[in-house]
This record gives sequence, structure tokens and C-alpha cells, in this order.
Amino acid sequence: MAIVFEKPSLWQRIWPLLRGFDLLLLAAVLVLAGMGLTAMYSSGFDHGTRFADHGRNMLIAAGILFVVAQIPPQRLMSLAVPLYTVGVTLLVAVALFGITKKGATRWINVGVVIQPSELLKIAMPLMLAWWFHRREGQTRPIDFLVAFALLAVPVGLIMKQPDLGTALLVMAAGLAVIFFAGLPWKLVLPPVVVGLVAVVLIVMYEPTLCADDMDWRVLHEYQRQRICTLLDPTRDPLGKGFHILQGMIAIGSGGLWGKGFMQGTQTHLEFIPERTTDFIFAAFSEEFGLAGNLALIVGFVFLIFRGLMIAADAPTLFARLLAAALTTIFFTYAFVNMGMVSGILPVVGVPLPFISYGGTAMVTLGLALGMLMSIAKSKRTLMQS
Repeated sequence: MAIVFEKPSLWQRIWPLLRGFDLLLLAAVLVLAGMGLTAMYSSGFDHGTRFADHGRNMLIAAGILFVVAQIPPQRLMSLAVPLYTVGVTLLVAVALFGITKKGATRWINVGVVIQPSELLKIAMPLMLAWWFHRREGQTRPIDFLVAFALLAVPVGLIMKQPDLGTALLVMAAGLAVIFFAGLPWKLVLPPVVVGLVAVVLIVMYEPTLCADDMDWRVLHEYQRQRICTLLDPTRDPLGKGFHILQGMIAIGSGGLWGKGFMQGTQTHLEFIPERTTDFIFAAFSEEFGLAGNLALIVGFVFLIFRGLMIAADAPTLFARLLAAALTTIFFTYAFVNMGMVSGILPVVGVPLPFISYGGTAMVTLGLALGMLMSIAKSKRTLMQS
């Protein structure tokens, strides 16, 4: 007698791939993506195909998220050393043979022009999470020193390009892994105290430090100008201080409820520079006001909270450290972007996740979210088995 096997439906074949997705994390991402599309439609209405391209970038990131979410954390861990090695090798190649644009050497041609520093946003936390996972239960001071060395090499090469924004993101992700791996507080507090004292001294002696004949030596001239402009943007209101002043004006003019969708005068009269990229938060604030900003901040807070919960429930040390570091990347992106547009942090060229235009940044976000989903799925699979 012949045995007939019923062919599974399309849904029966897709369901195993979707099972285990963290719905709360996915909901937060969808809300933020919706806000991003709304903001891009308004701020980029006369920027050609910016809105359509932004939507396309989101779909590409969603595809990457879905694919990476199918890779178990153990397989991700096996990619740590190769990705880090390739990333650092490409950074060295950039320093030797890189392409220079607008005074920065950040790109290299390997058949296509790429920016290798973007790879380190993911490779760095992967590498350090792998490093501490291999030393679980027997971490020594020398292990933390090695971790700092692994972090210092790519951060130093990226700062040399120079690219302070990307260096800050890579450093934040690496420091998050080192901190959550158990770095003693006695080693954490001294640099924090020194940093706070330095900030106080810079504010107190700003006129002297920002004098035209003052040479800071350890910083590039453009970096010194950014700090001095932050302290007093009115020193050059039509030049270096223009970005910060116009951003602050737009945010303030939005008031409580904003001027309304497509009604932002600072935005549509083109007073806000980079209104579809780094300064889109100013355009969003003008049109949706404090209420819109609070909704946006709540979305990011929930995303970060959910990421930390995934990290806390992760089944292995590698997964916990990686999830915590990836969540820190989202926090750093959002905090630095909102801070620089609001005039409380220097302008360093960090996009606002899901809101700012940019294909490379969106791909990085898709990778990070895919890894978080993979870790969340691994926990659910263990619970169901």
C-alpha cells in the first residue's frame, strides 16, 4: 500500500523560522521605524528619493534581521575572531592606501568602496564577548588588560582617520562588554572622576582654552573647534556654531505639541543643516514638539530595556555580554545624537537609529537587532525543549 505524504503549507514551512521572535522588541522597532518614515517624508520631501530610499533601507535591514536571527549564538561566536581580524586588517589598509574625502581617510576600494570602521561596530563586541566567554569563571586582571588592548587597536585606527563618531560607538560597545564582564568598580570610578573634573575645568577656563592661539595637541583642530563651539556656539553663529544654533531654535520653536506635520518652518525653509541625516531630530522636534519627543524617547527606552532583559535571560555568558553590548550601541546612538542636536554634546556625526537617512547605519542596526533576536530565540528554544 502506497504511503502518501501531505505537502506542508507555506505557513507551516515559515512558522519554524518565525517562532521564538521577541514580539516586544519587534513592536518597539516597528514603532520607531514608523516614526522614522514619518519624519523622513516631511524633512526629505524635496531631497529627491530620500523617503523611498529610506524605506528601501529599512526593508534591507529587516531582511538582514530575519536572516541573522536564524543563526544560533554559538555560530555567531565562531565568527568573532575572523570578523575582528578582517576588520582590523582593513583599518590598517585604510591607513596605508585609503581614499580621502573632505580631509578624512575612511574608505578603501576592494572592488567596491567600503568603510571598514562600520564593521567594527559589530565585530568589536563579538570579539570581546568571545574573549570573556572563553575565560568564564577564571577571569584575571591580565584578561581585562588584553581586552582593553583589543579595543584600543581599532579605536585608535578609527580616530586617526579621523572619525570621532564611529570611534565613540565602537568604544562604547567594547567598554560595555568589559564592564558587564565584571570590571571592578575601583577601576571604573577613577577615569569617571577624572573625566568629570576635566569637564569642569574646560567650562571654567573656556575663554583661555578656546583662544585662537591655543594648541591642544592631542586633538585635531576640527575636534577642538567642536568642543569650543559647544561651549559657546555664538562665537561663530554663521559658521561653526550654525548647526547647533539652528537645531536649538527648531527644537524650541516646536513647543509642547509642535507646528504640525509638514509645517516646520526651520525645516522647510532649509535653516536646519543635514535635516535628513544627523539633525533630523531637530526637524522632528519642530513638527511634533515635546509630546513627539517624549513618544520617541519612550520608544528608545523600551527598546533598550527590552534589549537588557534579553541580555539578562540569555543562556550563556557570550550571549549575555553580546546582547548587553548591542543594546549599549542603541543607547549610544540615540543619546549622542539627541545630545548633539540639543547642544549638550559636541557634533560628532552620529545618526539617530531608524530616523536618520543612511544605508550603512541601517544595515548595522539590522545586524544588531538580528543578533538580539537570535539570542532571544535561543532562550525560548531551550525553554521549549
